[in-house]
Formats: sequence, C-alpha cells, structure tokens
Amino acid sequence: MNAASAGGKVPNAGFITISIMAAALMQTLDTTIANVALPHIQGSVSASQDQIVWVLTFYIVAAAIMTPLTGWLSDRLGRKTVFLFSVAGFTLASALCGAAQTLTQIVAFRFVQGVAGAALIPLAQATLLDINPPERYGQAMATFASAVVLGPILGPTLGGWLTENYSWRWCFFINVPVGAVAFLGTWFFMPGRGHLRPPKFDFFGFIALSIGLASLQLMLDRGQTNDWFGSPETWIELVVAGLGLYLFVIHTLTAKNPLFSREMFADSNFRTTLIASVFIMGSMYASMALVPVLIQNFYGYPVFHAGVIMMARGIGGFISMVAAGRLVSRFDARLLMGVGICLIGASFFMMSRFAPDMGSGPLIWSGFIQGLAMGLFFVPLSTLGFATLAPHLRTQGATISNLIRNIGGSVGISILQVILVENMQVARSTLASHISPDNPAFKHMLPPGGGTPTPQIMQTINGMIARQSAMIAYIDDFWLMTVVMICLLPILFLMRAPKKTGAAPGPPVME
Repeated sequence: MNAASAGGKVPNAGFITISIMAAALMQTLDTTIANVALPHIQGSVSASQDQIVWVLTFYIVAAAIMTPLTGWLSDRLGRKTVFLFSVAGFTLASALCGAAQTLTQIVAFRFVQGVAGAALIPLAQATLLDINPPERYGQAMATFASAVVLGPILGPTLGGWLTENYSWRWCFFINVPVGAVAFLGTWFFMPGRGHLRPPKFDFFGFIALSIGLASLQLMLDRGQTNDWFGSPETWIELVVAGLGLYLFVIHTLTAKNPLFSREMFADSNFRTTLIASVFIMGSMYASMALVPVLIQNFYGYPVFHAGVIMMARGIGGFISMVAAGRLVSRFDARLLMGVGICLIGASFFMMSRFAPDMGSGPLIWSGFIQGLAMGLFFVPLSTLGFATLAPHLRTQGATISNLIRNIGGSVGISILQVILVENMQVARSTLASHISPDNPAFKHMLPPGGGTPTPQIMQTINGMIARQSAMIAYIDDFWLMTVVMICLLPILFLMRAPKKTGAAPGPPVME
C-alpha cells in the first residue's frame, strides 16, 4: 500500500529519498566504474585477458540469480530489513574487492557484491513510489531515473580519475562512505513495515535456475583456460548447466505455482522482447567490456582519458532517454525500436572500421551513437513488452526481464571475449607464417647485407604481429555484433502495436 496516500505526508521523506538514492547511485556506478580499471586490475592480480572479464560476468550473473528472490524476501522480512542488509552487504563486499590480492578473491567478492546489490534498484524505486502521493509519481520517477542514468555517465570518468590518481582499488573503496550514508539514513529515517505473508516461493525452480545459470557461466568463463571440451571440468559444467535448465523448464511447464507464471510467456510481445533483450544486452555489455581495454592497451590512452572517452556513451544514453519518453507517445514503438537497433548496428560498423593509427574521434562518436541508441531501443522495448501484459503480471514481468537482460549481458561478454582471444591467436599464427627470408618486408628489416636478424629486430617484429593480430581480432568481434544487429531487425515484424486507450498502463518496476 502507498504510505503517502494512506496516511498523508510521510515524515522525513527528503532524508529517505537521499538515503535510497545514494544506494541506487552506488549500485549503478558499479556497473561501469570498474570497466576502465580492468587493465590495471589485470596486471595487479596477474590475470589473462580472458580471465579478467570474470570481474564483470560474475557480478552480473550473481545479480541476475538473486533478482527473483527480491520481492519474496521484501514481503517476508520487510523492505527496510532487506534494504539494510543489501546496503551493508554491498558496502562490505566493495571494501573486500578493493583489498583483494588475487583473481579468485576479487571474483568471489564481486559475486557477493552482485548478490547484495540485486535488491537495491527495485526496492529503491518501490520505496520512492510508497513515500510519494500519486500526483508526485512523475517527480519521484524523474529523481529515480537521474540516479539510474547518472551512474553510467559518471562511472567511467570517476573510475579513470581514481585509478590514475590513486589506485584501481579506490573504484571499490569509494562505495564505503556512500554505503555508510545510505545505511545510516535508511536505518534512522525509513519507516519499518509489518511482515506480510508472501505467496509460497518456488524454491525448487529457483535452485534449478540458479545452478543452471551459474554452471553455464562457469563453463563459458573457464572453458578457454581449460582447453574447452578437452577438460573434464568443462563437461561437468555443461552437464550440470543442461540438467539445471532442463529441470527449470519442465518444472515451470508443470508446477502449480512456478517461479515465473506461464501466463507471461503466452504474450507474444513480451516473449519477443525477451529474445531481443538477450542479443542486444549481449552485444552492449560485451562492447562495454572490450572497448576500455582496447583504448588503453592498444591505443595507449591513460586510464582517465579512457574514462572520458567512455563517458560519451553515457551522455548519448542520457539524451535519448529524455527524448524517447516523448517520442514513444507520438510514434509507433516498433519504428523507434527499429531506429535504435539500426543505430546500435551503425555504431558497431563504425567500430569495425577502427584503424591502428587513428585518433580518439571514432572512439568517441561510436560510443555516443551507441548510447544514443539505448533510449531509442529500451524505452520502446519496455512499452511493447508491458503494454499487452496483464497488470497483475507486470512486477513479475519486470523481474524476469531484468534477469534475461543480465544473463544476456554476462553470456555475451564471455562469448565475445572467447572469440576475441581465439581470433587473436589465429591471426597471430597467420601473420607469423609470412615471416620468411622471401618476404620483401622482412628483408627490409634485416641488417645490411642480410644475415641473422638481431634480438631487437625480432622483438620489433613480434610487437608488430601482436598489435596487428589484436586489431584484426577486435574488428572481427565488432563485425560479428554488426551482423547480429542486422539479423535482429526482422523480429520487429513479430510484435504488434498496443491498442491506444484513454489511460496509459501503469509503469512497471524499473530494473
């Protein structure tokens, strides 16, 4: 029940808003703040290029796994209790990430961070709606959206500045004072709430889904290191993932009260938007993981400059989010979604044209266009997905939508990182095969009169081969993402425009 409408003005509403917005901003900052620091974290914990992305994927998949429990725990324990535990857990895990000395430690603590942070965004939004009367919902959601959008804009720049002037560890330590403010403000000002008797939770479905997703992520993240199916570990992870997901699907189709209502999946619009989300989030998250490393390791930009370059994506996203809210009421949502997909594809095409000796302009503009596409894709996507969904299914729909987006993102990062490393090795082998005495370019680098190349010459050649093979591999990844966007366009024809009525449907819980 809405506290504001039930009992008038909520005491200390301003302090409550500051507290929960601090927690929300802390969580959204962490989606991007560590990205630009990845090369520095990689060197500090002695991780390979395919291993360092675990810092991102384990956080995302942990948040995805925990998301379905949020509503049930809130009803069972009380929203204030769950929010306090989430803030405290997220803050403590952040401090442990900053103090981590090994790859295993930081990945484990990032997993805990994801588990704790999963509830912050949905509970923050639900609290804002509760402490404001209906006539102030617009202002409340604008306040909420500012934290959601501001995090990705500030994250790369703040992360770059902290890493360059202090250490990558401060990308995590910065959460400690913010988390303390959020915790104390919530403790003192957020009203408690009597425990409700939530509906019976489908623990079997939840456990089967969690085991299946965790095993799938482990297989994708560790497969490269374990020589894929030449390793018994990969086979075990594949079998466990397949069994867990199979049991979840069968259970969902047959159980009386499954984790997710079967009724949702009967809605063709909602079903189609979930499919689109997987591919879009897979590509977008992969891009956000690949580009910071490319900017720093290949082009040699300092970490702060890399953060500034990455900020262009957030600025584009902010502009499009503001514009999309107005455009979606004037134009067919499918048309706007198609424009968004085309812009994402255009940004990937621009990235596939990157050259070893170019300036920062293409990096900035491709990121800005990709950010610009976000609002033009996700706002219409939510409109189409939820407009035809029954009102009583919207909260559950928002939960599974968030789950699917996170899983798409983590799987996309892993798959494209694997392809990058594989293509880098293939390109390196191909280029190295051309190093022979018969190659005029190689002859040009030999000492006068021929003879055996010096170690310095071989080191120079090796560096050139490594640089060229990396560029080829990155371009192959960007080409693949371009093709995925082109292939995704026909999905628009599977959606139907919602019928226009006098009242717009209530907003679903934002993820």
